[in-house]
Amino acid sequence: MKGILKLGGALALSCLAVETAARAVAFQPDQWIRPYKREVLQDIVTWDKDSIFVNGERVFLYSGEVHPYRLPVPDLYLDLFQKIKALGYNGVSFYVDWALLEGTPGVYREEPGSVFDLQPFFDAAVKAGIYLLARPGPYINAEVSGGGFPGWIQRVNGTLRTRAPDYLAATDNYMKNVGAKIASGQITNGGPIILVQPENEYTQATSAIKPFPDPEYFQYVEDQLRDAGVTVPLISNDASAKGDNAPIETAPGYPAVVDIYGHDGYPLGFDCANPEVWPNNALPTNWHQLHLQQSPNTPYSIVEFQGGSFDPWGGPGFDKCDVLVNAAFERVFYKNLYSFGVTILNLYMTYGGTNWGNLGHPGGYTSYDYAAVIREDRRVDREKYSEQKLQANFFKVSPAYLTAARGNASNTTWTSSQALTVTPATSNTTNFYFVRHAKYNTLDPVTYKLNIQTTAFGGITVPQVNGTTLTLTGRDSKIHVSDYDLGGASLVYSTAEIFTWHKYDDKTVLVVYGGPGETHELALALTGLEVLEGDVKSTTTRGYTVLNFDVDGGRKVAKVGADNSPVYVYMVSRNEAYNYWAVDQAPHDNSDAVILKAGYLARTAKVEGSTLAITGDINATTPLEVIGAPSCVTKVTFNGKDITVGASKSGALCGSIELPKANISVPKLNELEWKYVDSLPEIQASYDDSKWKVADLKKTFNSLRPLTTSVSLYSSDYGFHTGTLLYRGTFKATGNETTFFARTQGGSAFGSSIWIGDKFLGSWRGYDAAADGNSTVTLPNLTAGKEYTITIVVDNQGLDENWTIGTETGKNPRGVLDYNLAGHSQSDVSWKLTGNLGGEDYVDISRGPLNEGGLFAERNGLHLPGALSADAGWKASKGPVSDGISSAGIGFFAAEFDLNLPTGWDIPISFTFTNGTSSNTTGTGSSVPAYRAQLYVNGWQYGKYVSNVGPQTNYPVPEGILNYRGTNYLAVSLWGLDAGATKLDGFELTVDGKIWGGLEVGVVEGQKYEARDGAY
Repeated sequence: MKGILKLGGALALSCLAVETAARAVAFQPDQWIRPYKREVLQDIVTWDKDSIFVNGERVFLYSGEVHPYRLPVPDLYLDLFQKIKALGYNGVSFYVDWALLEGTPGVYREEPGSVFDLQPFFDAAVKAGIYLLARPGPYINAEVSGGGFPGWIQRVNGTLRTRAPDYLAATDNYMKNVGAKIASGQITNGGPIILVQPENEYTQATSAIKPFPDPEYFQYVEDQLRDAGVTVPLISNDASAKGDNAPIETAPGYPAVVDIYGHDGYPLGFDCANPEVWPNNALPTNWHQLHLQQSPNTPYSIVEFQGGSFDPWGGPGFDKCDVLVNAAFERVFYKNLYSFGVTILNLYMTYGGTNWGNLGHPGGYTSYDYAAVIREDRRVDREKYSEQKLQANFFKVSPAYLTAARGNASNTTWTSSQALTVTPATSNTTNFYFVRHAKYNTLDPVTYKLNIQTTAFGGITVPQVNGTTLTLTGRDSKIHVSDYDLGGASLVYSTAEIFTWHKYDDKTVLVVYGGPGETHELALALTGLEVLEGDVKSTTTRGYTVLNFDVDGGRKVAKVGADNSPVYVYMVSRNEAYNYWAVDQAPHDNSDAVILKAGYLARTAKVEGSTLAITGDINATTPLEVIGAPSCVTKVTFNGKDITVGASKSGALCGSIELPKANISVPKLNELEWKYVDSLPEIQASYDDSKWKVADLKKTFNSLRPLTTSVSLYSSDYGFHTGTLLYRGTFKATGNETTFFARTQGGSAFGSSIWIGDKFLGSWRGYDAAADGNSTVTLPNLTAGKEYTITIVVDNQGLDENWTIGTETGKNPRGVLDYNLAGHSQSDVSWKLTGNLGGEDYVDISRGPLNEGGLFAERNGLHLPGALSADAGWKASKGPVSDGISSAGIGFFAAEFDLNLPTGWDIPISFTFTNGTSSNTTGTGSSVPAYRAQLYVNGWQYGKYVSNVGPQTNYPVPEGILNYRGTNYLAVSLWGLDAGATKLDGFELTVDGKIWGGLEVGVVEGQKYEARDGAY
């Protein structure tokens, strides 16, 4: 099988019986250790020092991070997996978000058919040929609310992520259930899961946490998984290469550690505001040496490496992040990892998705695009997608890489320029040369010649023809090879990088590429040359053919060797190589791959008889060229349509895929028939708050922050953990009150507003860096002896993560931290509070515990489809742009619209808010209007827009949430934080792409409107 080395199970397990010299790593210097041993629970997934094996075959697990909960449309999982498979990857890593599955303590909800059901994710992975790495936590970080902890964990007294008995007990129900689900999806049960990660980045703690790392705690988490039936290997993800919990022993009976040690790395960080800056010394250079010290008997594994960048509230936006972590970053940083010999590699993120329904943490906004290779709306039109395709496909056809011994990096041995550093890697069949700039971030090009070792010529310097030289442009890196096996034919060397190759019944096809302005050279141990396209300089000597070519000036094609077994060499520019695809016909098997040039996306290929059936996507009329397929193929179809093809001089089948015509249009939102209802009736004198929670706790359950109020006003003490929070404080006036002070906390970029009765007093308008804020407002003249009610609305942006153990940041409360009514003691004010209807006994099971907040419209289900027929006091309106709201408060607008989009198309659609406050995005300028809006599409909260903070204005909503061929229910809440009228500056529905292809997507059915018992 090409691209895979086969090895028996006994040899695959040999790492378990190897002894090496004693050494000390990650423990006290006097603790000598010996190689780690553990009983093997299954024989399908095994490992040695070089790689994992699956069913006895060596595998480079090339993986991308995808979170199913960030795309609540199970029909689209296959779309993602096929796009990832098309990259050349064979794996996906995924987190599971505990907060979404156990919103009610003790009740685990992952109902079959729901958006939280993991089974469709597993099934799609199997269908696409993707292995899975499961990461269930219990703590995941992942920029989700609470780092994956449900809000009720704030009431656990014990320190989070430690052996504290009440914390451990709190995790048991979740880990039992999610562990059983993961176990059911293991490869041992016919599923796709081959690795499982316990905990997450268990790396940093305060000095008070002792011991750390705590083997007793880690053992408990591992036992939870093992007891639930998990038998595949366990892998770690140390946040940095520290060696914590590496598979070693200090003494007999040492508590459990993982089977395979892995770590993470984000070398450029998240400074998207300065995307062109690559700081000095940010490129890791010692990770291979650390691996040999820390875990030499397991494959070198990087479980999270930077695939994009996070962007916070008020940040520059993901377009800037895409510049920071772009294709040049991939070429330099990823090829550096290959020089270390990484064979388990997961890139975070590969598809980011959306923080719909309040699931994000407070540091980030609705989009979780992450500048990943696949956009939030699932488009693959970033250059970095194509660059990754070139790299990953190379390793699919280069099995010698997996066992190649790494040499020492040198800037003198292998090239003619000391400005370059080369790391060699050698196996019995192939030599690899990983070339980078010694000053990794230089923008200057370097010309050089390469010194290589070959079986045919011995040590030689290349290029050899016409005195040409190689060029490494600034911020670039190369992989050169020698003695590279092409299925029996020898590629003596190639300075051009290899995209892919395959041996067919009548020929071998090789595709190589180079960057702009470069000259490259390769040699084959074959004679007989016919140049079929372009200008190629060549020479033949001693049974070898040398090809030398300029990358610019168009494609070159040469036929080398005898007619009965020639090698067709396609020499292309890197930009042209982006349009080529190597498509496997069967899952996890590239032995019959098809090589073709097809534009936007090639999903699948299957040869049946004389027909090659291709599925894929195009966004323009596209040339099709099948350059590698069995000789029996004479007919080609694309998405079921016949393509007229003819044979080229090189034997390729060439044709054209016509982009069909289609009527694609969407309605104008300002022309809809809008309705409006006041969503802050709580400030009216007639409002009845008798069903609200009475704030009567004299002590908080929260062990992080003692109370500074007479009763707890922490929302999680009363079961409210998500979305908007409301407080009503009632007191009897003396007539001498002058001011009211409130300190509120809602997380980064939150806001809050205060009223007395229906009189607006002021707001904390929020800015990106502020997690809490102090507001002192002036009271009007109050009548002595009269009862008044102060209403406070707090925008909860999600709960903080708990990355550093011992800080307990996951317990940072939300709500009112302190208050003072001038002339009164705190106890003079009686408080009630509310959030989402039911709190932890949330009403909408279909969308989970986080989708709804405490707005009146949300509590009454007015955001759900069918609500326009409710007796809710709806009034006709021109909408949030034309009418808006007349004074500070919260209005709720709703309308219906129809879509009639053609089938067989993938049409990314988004809702766009016009940013009329771009001159000040910090929120600190008092003249800048401040308002907050939430977007609801068919009941799903799909956007939080903060006008004075930003940066997000564009909110993609996928098909499945949007009904592309039917009626859609749209709602917008508008919260004006300033006195006076507030309107949206603009609000539009936009088509962001027109792509013929894609998959059939059904509408996700969620709860529809019906009058809610107990709503208030």
